[in-house]
Amino acid sequence: MAMTHVVNMHEAKSTLSSLVAKAREGDEIILAKAGKPVAKIIPYDLPPNPQRLGGMKGRFQEFSEEQWAETDRAIAHLWDL
Repeated sequence: MAMTHVVNMHEAKSTLSSLVAKAREGDEIILAKAGKPVAKIIPYDLPPNPQRLGGMKGRFQEFSEEQWAETDRAIAHLWDL
């Protein structure tokens, strides 16, 4: 069961590691200064893996040299080159 912990700055300085561990377990950690909440410690979620170049490899038909040449001729014709 997640709990909420309100911790003053002075205490947080000496117990930061345990506070971070509690946040990772799902507890809410509120940092306070003079008893007034000022910040919250929350777990960091890693972003999904970035898409890499070549991620679509194998999903498209590869063109032969003749197909590329035909495409080049068609484009040249469209642009009157």
